[in-house]
Amino acid sequence: MKPSLTPVGLLGCGSIGVTLAQAIQKDPSIHGSLVCLFDKDPGSAERLNAKLEQPVEFIRSFEEFVEAPFDLLVECASQEAVRDYAEKALEAGKDLLIMSLGALMEEPLWERLNRLAAARSRVIYLPSGAIGGLDLVRAAGMGKLYEVSLTTTKNPSALAGAPFFSLRGIDPQGIRGRVELYEGPAGEAVKLFPANVNVAAALSLAGIGGEKTRVKIVADSALRENIHEIKVKGDFGEATITVTNVPHPENPKTSTLAALSALETLRRACLRNAGFPFIS
Repeated sequence: MKPSLTPVGLLGCGSIGVTLAQAIQKDPSIHGSLVCLFDKDPGSAERLNAKLEQPVEFIRSFEEFVEAPFDLLVECASQEAVRDYAEKALEAGKDLLIMSLGALMEEPLWERLNRLAAARSRVIYLPSGAIGGLDLVRAAGMGKLYEVSLTTTKNPSALAGAPFFSLRGIDPQGIRGRVELYEGPAGEAVKLFPANVNVAAALSLAGIGGEKTRVKIVADSALRENIHEIKVKGDFGEATITVTNVPHPENPKTSTLAALSALETLRRACLRNAGFPFIS
């Protein structure tokens, strides 16, 4: 049986939004149909629409957007967008795919979203992003986990714009060599580097939470890739997972793998929405 297409609404029209929107229209394996776009900056939506083979409606207010005839809302905007719009989307009967996982480190918000999704019989999809091994972390968490840590190393230009630099009075372009910028709980890391460490949020949600998961952020001016090293210790033993990622060609703050992870999660969400619950 050929699955039907899942109607999709896209919230956020930056580099990841462009990748997802074009893939929905070009890749038949995703089984999605792009219905409309929304971005707080209407110019971003217009620019994305101009890149599409089949332009769609871009809507200027979220209230109108969330009432449009789509089943799956794909967020690829910001942590702020998740805080502002995720609950409203669930209340409107939409399934959610959330890219800005850092917002979910706020436990009251994550709890409210889970309760609301259950009450409305909706599904929330979370991509693994630019790392791997989350299945191992979740499995190990069925026993006892003693330690989960993440070291993220990027070129300073890939970290530029993070609130950390203005708070510390540091110019990222002035960094030479290898400099450790931050070490502490993941919950704080996602606030200081909101556009760079969604991986910390993904790891925390899979394991022992944002306060117990330790994160180290390193800037290395000689580096051209983004490197994430995960270390896990528990009753099961120990594991170290290292992922070296090529930066996304349109946005060096994220990795190409993060975009691919979003595409794979989108495919699963569309297939499940179309009536294929065996898709994992």
